[in-house]
Amino acid sequence: MSTDKPRIGFVGLGLMGHGMAKNLVAKGFPLTVRLHKNRKPAEDILAAGAKEVKTDAELARASDVVILCVTGSPQIEEIIYGENGILSAARDGLVVVDTSTAEPSSTAKIRNDLARKGTKYVDAPLARTPKEAEEGRLNTMVGADDATFARLKPVLSAYCENVIHVGGPGHGHMLKLVNNFIAMSIATATAEACAACAKAGVSIRKLHEIVSAGGVNSGIFQMMVGKMLESGDLSGVKFTLSNAMKDLRYYTHFVEALPSPAIIGEAVHQSMVNANILGFGDKYVASLLEAQEKLGGVNIVRQ
Repeated sequence: MSTDKPRIGFVGLGLMGHGMAKNLVAKGFPLTVRLHKNRKPAEDILAAGAKEVKTDAELARASDVVILCVTGSPQIEEIIYGENGILSAARDGLVVVDTSTAEPSSTAKIRNDLARKGTKYVDAPLARTPKEAEEGRLNTMVGADDATFARLKPVLSAYCENVIHVGGPGHGHMLKLVNNFIAMSIATATAEACAACAKAGVSIRKLHEIVSAGGVNSGIFQMMVGKMLESGDLSGVKFTLSNAMKDLRYYTHFVEALPSPAIIGEAVHQSMVNANILGFGDKYVASLLEAQEKLGGVNIVRQ
């Protein structure tokens, strides 16, 4: 990279990616995007001065740093290895930043394949929501060597409030899976506890009161139960159950390959599988409460 701001390439102008790209342009980074069929999310980005290319290979050639903001490993692998993919245009000095939640084994393979061409592959998955993405206040956990992290930090700070160097290459994706496992374990336990209370005739409002006053309390619990009790709102945790299922699958694969036990992880994964089978995959995590209603024949959300 030169001493000037590096040229940024971006793939994935979705709920999170739009805000990230918007902030990169606003903070003076030369931006090039590769779009999918839906052009609407890119209209304001292009109007603000971003350029457009047709293929991932073109994007790599036009960039010093390429940022990928897509769902997971299958999508990332297509961008890297597909026809006119990044690997075909990889070169010495290029840095590719993967902000997805991905399989560590896939991350390692891509990193090694790109390294043969002199390209660095950095895992920098995200935390927080699309709201913080638009505000430039995301969190990111970065797996990279010290020198690459130092070069990337000004770029990542364009859309992140907290840029945390968590370790060497791969550690970002590993920690994101562990973080999501803990979060979804709390969500699963919360939904199951509410179902048990409903079945027993115990007040869920009193459950909320007791948990809120003690060490068991958590942000996930409040975003699920607190908002549900206030207004029936199940959108507090803005993360779909289909993505939660994917992340828990990645987590169990990762842990079992170490090898290390994934006893709770397997149970939480099956809770997500069940919710998806019941038709809640496109709904947010708090709809685990609705899945429990179907399973137990109880009334939780509309008590």
